[in-house]
Amino acid sequence: MQTRAPGLRPGREFDGAKTADIRAAIVVLSGVFAASLFGILTRPVGDLAAFWPANAILLGLMVRFQGLARPSGWIAAALGYVAADLVTGGTLLSTLLLSAANLFGVGVGFALFSRLDEQYRRLRRPLSVMYLVVITAIAAAAAGVIGAVANPILFGKGAASGWTFWFATELVNFMAILPLVLSFPDITWQGLRKSAFPRHVRLASIWPVLALIGSAAASVLVGGPGAMAFPAPALLWCALTYSLFVTSALTFLFSFWILLAISNGYLPIAVDNDAQHALMSIRIGVMLMALAPITVASVMATRNELLDRLKRLAEHDQLTGLLNRSAFRDKASALVSESTRNARPLAVLMADIDHFKSINDTFGHAAGDTVLAAFARCGSGCLRNSDIFGRLGGEEFAIVLADCTAEEALGIAERIRTLFASERVVLADGRPVAATVSIGCGSSRSSHPGIDHLLLVADNALYAAKAAGRNRVIVAASERQE
Repeated sequence: MQTRAPGLRPGREFDGAKTADIRAAIVVLSGVFAASLFGILTRPVGDLAAFWPANAILLGLMVRFQGLARPSGWIAAALGYVAADLVTGGTLLSTLLLSAANLFGVGVGFALFSRLDEQYRRLRRPLSVMYLVVITAIAAAAAGVIGAVANPILFGKGAASGWTFWFATELVNFMAILPLVLSFPDITWQGLRKSAFPRHVRLASIWPVLALIGSAAASVLVGGPGAMAFPAPALLWCALTYSLFVTSALTFLFSFWILLAISNGYLPIAVDNDAQHALMSIRIGVMLMALAPITVASVMATRNELLDRLKRLAEHDQLTGLLNRSAFRDKASALVSESTRNARPLAVLMADIDHFKSINDTFGHAAGDTVLAAFARCGSGCLRNSDIFGRLGGEEFAIVLADCTAEEALGIAERIRTLFASERVVLADGRPVAATVSIGCGSSRSSHPGIDHLLLVADNALYAAKAAGRNRVIVAASERQE
């Protein structure tokens, strides 16, 4: 008896799982090793690292890409920690203790993050930052438990001070880096192209970054205990101006800079940097400063998402998903004006479902809705992203074709008509409905008289198509054709 799908090679599932394990191990091992080396090489001599990105990066990767959180991924993470410490001269005992603290904190954080919905994990909800703070605090406290054991053994200091130092340091690193990883945009070529090569960069959007740089420079020049708070207003300005990811990136850079500047003496704050309680206070202060812009940016991201949804509801027909009459006229008018400025040809199509009233009377209004949605789907499949497609009302639709001659518009209209006529529209009860469409076309080569006139020309051509027997396309050149 055959128990596997035909053509499926025996062991293919095993091979696929093995490949995924290897891929996860490579990604995690390289990421943890590189981040650990960075933390080790930037730490003061004879002390723990002031900035340790490895744990936050590992936790962020595991949360964002949960396919990495497989046994091979965790084993690779352990190897990455151990290898980085050993190649930089760490003893076996210190390496094992520090690696255990790192993995324990990350493991606790991952277990808690896994219980959240993806929208909360990606910081896209108002309460996301609250969950982030609570989970990272618990994860940092868990790492501190191992730190309490390691501190007397490695540094000859008390267990309580070890827990406190580990907790504060881990919390700061988590809060600085995790938002950056969790809010990182999904990787697509289109998204990268838009973010890397924006069409329009407003000069006003540069001012928040300049303010952040200026305030950071002022904190170095002025110094004193309050100097590290100088960039706070600029960070909030950035949160109100930029996306969540950009704000997270700027907050990360600020946290990284402030911790390194203080630990290496570049930022004089008039306190004893060797006192552990002073370092703990500074690091918690940096964490709280980083929390403010992330919170604002998360709320702004939720607000912008809601505004986009409301705008779509206000501009689109709910049945077909096309632009409604008001939004179509606004966008069409703008496109006509742009085509006039650039002296480019433009065409307008008016379409009307044939015998639509008869379809409603025979099959019911639900059948009419199905036919309208089918036409919207057929028409959208024949258009470019730059074209504008809207439902003006009832069974009447309009299309604006930018940079399109009358001959090209005729070809597009014929494709739409033919595709819709061949579309198999089946109702919920299984009955088929045959429907056709008549289309009128108005066009202008360079000097366009306005959307109202072009719609009127296309509408007259549409009525001519109806009078000629329906299920056809009629082209009527605009009176302003040149």
